[in-house]
Formats: sequence, C-alpha cells, structure tokens
Amino acid sequence: MTRLDDPGQQSAAQPAGRSWLDRFFFVTDRGSTYGREIRGGLTTFMAMAYIIVLNPLILGGATDINGDSPSVAQLTTMTALSAGIVTIFMGIVGRAPIALAAALGVMAVVAYQAVPQMTWPEAMGLVIWQGVIIILMVVTGIRTAIMNALPHNLKLAIGVGIGLFVSLIGLDNAGFVTSSEDSLLQLGADGHLSGWPVTVFIIGLLTSAILLARKVPGAIFYGIVTATVVAIAVNYAFDVPAASWGNSVPELPGAVFTAPDFSLLGQVDLFGAWASAGVASAGIILFTMILAGFFDALGTILAIGKKADLTDASGNMPRTNQILGMDGAGAIAGGVTSSSATLVFVESTAGVTEGARTGMASLVTGGLFLLAILFSPIFGMVPGHAASCALVLVGAMMMTGVKEIEWDDISIAIPAFLTIALMPFTFNIATGIGAGIISYTLIKTASGQYRDVGWLMWILTGVFAIDFGLAGIEKILGV
Repeated sequence: MTRLDDPGQQSAAQPAGRSWLDRFFFVTDRGSTYGREIRGGLTTFMAMAYIIVLNPLILGGATDINGDSPSVAQLTTMTALSAGIVTIFMGIVGRAPIALAAALGVMAVVAYQAVPQMTWPEAMGLVIWQGVIIILMVVTGIRTAIMNALPHNLKLAIGVGIGLFVSLIGLDNAGFVTSSEDSLLQLGADGHLSGWPVTVFIIGLLTSAILLARKVPGAIFYGIVTATVVAIAVNYAFDVPAASWGNSVPELPGAVFTAPDFSLLGQVDLFGAWASAGVASAGIILFTMILAGFFDALGTILAIGKKADLTDASGNMPRTNQILGMDGAGAIAGGVTSSSATLVFVESTAGVTEGARTGMASLVTGGLFLLAILFSPIFGMVPGHAASCALVLVGAMMMTGVKEIEWDDISIAIPAFLTIALMPFTFNIATGIGAGIISYTLIKTASGQYRDVGWLMWILTGVFAIDFGLAGIEKILGV
C-alpha cells in the first residue's frame, strides 16, 4: 500500500488547492489540523520544560579536573537554545512530532563519569563524537537496520514499557510516589498523600482524564493549564513553602524578561579527553554515551510512531533515516552548546496524545524553547506537578499496545515482560530493551526457533552483554 506521507508520492497523491504548509507537513494526509498541531506542540513543551531547570542544576553541580563548572545562567541559555534549534530542524527534516532536549541518560554520564576525569570542553568534545558516530551509523544504514531487526512483539513491548516509564516519571515528579529506606516506592512522602503540590497534580490529572473520557480536544493541555492556575492561587492563598514545589514555583514573576548568556557556545575540545582521561577510560565513557542515547532514542521513536499511528505493519515509520539523523545532529548541537547531548524526548508522546501528527508540532515546541531563553520567568510559572499529569495519562494510553503482544507464546512473553518491567524498575529505557533482546535471542535459539533470530540480534545481544558487564570489564582493564 502506498503511504500518502511518502515524499516520493506527494505530487500524485495530494489534491490541489491545499496550502504549501499542509503539503509539506502532510497535515491533512495524517488526519490532523493546524489547531491540533499547535496544541500538541504546546503540550509537549509544557511536559518537558522542566529540563530547562533540571539540566543546569545537574551539570552545574559537576566540577571538572580543574575545579571549574559552568554557571546555571550559562547552562539555562544553552539548554533552551539547543533544544529549540534541534527540535525545529526535526520538524522540518524529520517532519515528525518529536521534540529533543538534553537527554537525562547522557547527562548523568557527562556529570558523573566524564567531567571528573577531564575539562568541561573535553567532555563536550566526547558528546560531539557521540553525535558523529550516530550520524555515521545512520548514513551507513546500521541504525535503521537495527530498528528493523527488532521483532514486532519487542517493538510493541518497548512502547508499553516506555508508557510505564513515563508514568513513573510523572508520579515521581509530582511527589505522588516516593522512595524510602523501608520501601522501593511508597505513596506520598510518608505513605500518605498530603500538601498542596500533590493536590494540584491530582486536580490536573482528574481534569484531563475527565475531558479525555468526554473526548474533548485539548484535554491534557487544559488539565495542565487548570492545574497551573490552581497552583498559583493556592501558593499565594496558603503561603506554600517554595521547596515543596521543586524547581518551578507557581508565582507571578517579577519580570517577564531575562538576559541570555551565550558565553558557553563553541567552548569545545575535540581531542583532549583522550589525553586527560586516557584512551581506555575515554573510550568506555564514549561507548556508554552512545549506548545510553542510542537505544533510549530508538525506543522513544518507535513508541511515538506507534502512538501517532504513523507506523506500518512492521512497526516502522516514514522518514526514519531523517529522524535518526536529526537525533545524531542533536548530540553534536548539545556538545557545541555545552548543554550535553540533545536527543529525542519521550515526553513528545504528550503532544501526540493531544493530536500532534506532524513536524509542525515540533516547530511550535522548538519555538517555545527559543522564547524561553528570553522569557524563562513566564514559563517558570508552570510547576512540575501540573505538567506531570500529562505524563501519567500518556503512559496509561500507551499501555493499550499490550493487548497486541502474543502472550500465548512463552518465547515471546518472557522477553516482552522483561522489556516492559525493567524500564520502570531500573528507571532506564535502554536496560529494558537490552534485557528483552538478550532473553529473546537466547530463549528462541534454545527452544529450537533459531530461524526467528537474525544475525543482527546476536550482535545486539553481545553489545548489551558487554554493557551490562561494563563494571567488571573496567576492573579487568584497570580503568
């Protein structure tokens, strides 16, 4: 069947009389409207705007071997700049409703593995090499081949697992669940729900859920707005401690404009890391960065494509090479801006749930990130508790894919279960994908179904086995 959103079929499939914008982004072909795309882009931005605050806090708290670290002001500007530019290019080149920002997995590698062993510019040089390698994998077809090599049932499980992962992020950010010494997870801070911030989250969650049930367009967006208004009102009425709101306090800003700091732009050393940390250590750090970003992005893209109904019968979506290429370009942009690798964000599913189907939504999200450079006090009014309700509801709706998995086949059921369960249990998308791949390969082969396992799956099994045993490998190598 010919896809209407295949660029090669545009002239033959698309009727005349439509605007160039509609034809370029396939708005009508994908069953969307300009209103849905704008609303979806806004919702995605609200769901991931926390990264503008979180990334500077994590990276700014890391000092390099010289005792230096960027300021929060510098990192705030660079985080928003990189996310804005790359997301806009994703919309234009990939034409998909996928937003990008500083990736949490790579961010942790940079802050806690790379920076302590080298200077800040040298660590950003490794981030750029990560992007270069990812782009080379796209150009050579390796990354697309890996995506196509994944069995259909594992692709479904990845989407479901990411749904649970996203929900857990939302529940944790809202303080609805927390960890303690006595329990892996518990309700609220002490086993009970209390405080206005959690109440705001519940109000937003129920508002969006009710509107979704009534099939109201913009349900999640309206829930976030409602929760934000309530948060601002109760914050002034009851003098809620600022610390209880986390990184974003819902209060009217004293100023709407802040001066950006672009001084980190281009502060990169491409080759110094190999001398500072040593070839073995720098190589392991780079390998970890690639793996952390590669499979997180792979799973996220598959999940977004499935949720947006852009995939074919095999679970593949249009313009895959362009999307994967922009993901690699985002890593390079993150290194150039010293904001860490800018990769696809799973919170994009929030905008897709609001109806986003095209790259136009990414233009909206990217534009808002650029505006946030100048108007960060305004965007800072939205507390994480308000935005978190979107993540929980998105996760709930992504669970629907679980019914399509062949649970009657135990050689599929166990890998699918491990994929789904380990993403939220380990708080890592790549870990779930790795466990699913290894178990699928070994169980299928041991049960005599080796023809279902391609050679590329064996290579991926080896790569993940190395990754899971990396601590032992480092001890053997003495690094």
